Amino acid sequence: MPARRWITAIVAALVLPSSAAAQEPGVKFAIGDFGLGIGDVPRLDGFRLNFRDRHLERVRGVNATLWMPYQGARGQVYGLALGLPMTGAYDVEGVGLGLLGVGAEGDLSGIMLGGVGAGAGRNVRGLALGGVGVGAGGDLTGIMVGGVGAGAGGDVRGVLIGGVGAGGGGDMEGIGLGGVGIGASGDVTGIVVGGVGVGAGGTVRGLAVGGVGVGAGGGIEGIALGGVGVGSGGEIRGLALAITGVAVAGFGVGGEDLRGLMIAPAYFNVTRGGEFHGVSVSAWNRIQGRQHGLTIGILNVADELHGLQVGLINIARNKKSFSVLPLVNYSR
Repeated sequence: MPARRWITAIVAALVLPSSAAAQEPGVKFAIGDFGLGIGDVPRLDGFRLNFRDRHLERVRGVNATLWMPYQGARGQVYGLALGLPMTGAYDVEGVGLGLLGVGAEGDLSGIMLGGVGAGAGRNVRGLALGGVGVGAGGDLTGIMVGGVGAGAGGDVRGVLIGGVGAGGGGDMEGIGLGGVGIGASGDVTGIVVGGVGVGAGGTVRGLAVGGVGVGAGGGIEGIALGGVGVGSGGEIRGLALAITGVAVAGFGVGGEDLRGLMIAPAYFNVTRGGEFHGVSVSAWNRIQGRQHGLTIGILNVADELHGLQVGLINIARNKKSFSVLPLVNYSR
C-alpha cells in the first residue's frame, strides 16, 4: 500500500470515526486478532489506537484513545489503557494511564493513574491515584489517593487518602486520612485521621483521631482522640455511648455506655440510663446512670455510685445518708 493510502486510512480512522465507524469500524493490520488496529476495531491482541470507542469488544495489549468511550460501550481492556488525554472501557484490568483521567462503567483493576481522576461505576481494586479524586460506585479495595477526595458508594478496604475528605457508603477497614474529614455510613475499623473530624454511622474500632471531634452512631472500641469532643450513640470501650479503649478530648467526652480510661479536661458525661466502667479524669464528671469504678475531678455526680469519687464535691444520689461529701465518696 503506498504511503499516501496509509496516511489517509490512519487520518480517517482517528478524525472521522462517527460516520466511518458505522460502515467500517477501523483498519486492522493483523493475523487473526494479533497485530495493529487503527480506529474502532472491535477485537485486537496487540496495539490499538482510536479517537473514541463505540464498537470495542476486547483488547488484550494496549488500547490508546483520545477520549472516553460512548455511553453504553461494553468493551474490555486487558493490559494498558492509555488516555491521550482520556481513556476508559466498561472494564479495565491491568494499567490505566490518562493525562486527564481513566474511567470504567464497570470495574477498574490494577494500577490506575489519572491526572484529574480515576473512577468506576462499580468497583476499583489495586492502586488508584487521581489528581482531583478517586471514586467508585461500588467498593474500593487497595490503595486509593485523591488530591481532593476519595470515596466509594460501597465498602472501603485498604488505604484511603483524600486531600480534603475520604469516605465510604458502607464499611471502612484499614487506614484512612482526610485533610478535613473521613467517615463511613457503616463501621470504621483500623486507623483513621481527620483534620476536622472522624465519623461513622456504625461502630468505630481501632484508633480514631479528629482535630475537632470523633463520633459514632454505634459504638467506639479502641482509642478515640478529639480536639473538642468524642461522642457515641452506642457503647464506648477503651480510653475515652459504649467505648472500649482510650478516649481523650480537649474539652469533653460523652456517651451512653463507657468503659475504660476517659480523660476530658472540662466535662465527662454519661447520658441518662447509661453505665460507666473504668476511670474518668475530668473537672466535672456527670454520671446520669450507674458508675462502676473511679472518677477524679472538681465535681463528681452519679445517680448510682458503685465505686469511688475523689474530688472537691462528690454526690452519690443512690445513698440514703452522706450522699454529698467533700474529698471522697464511696458506695458499693
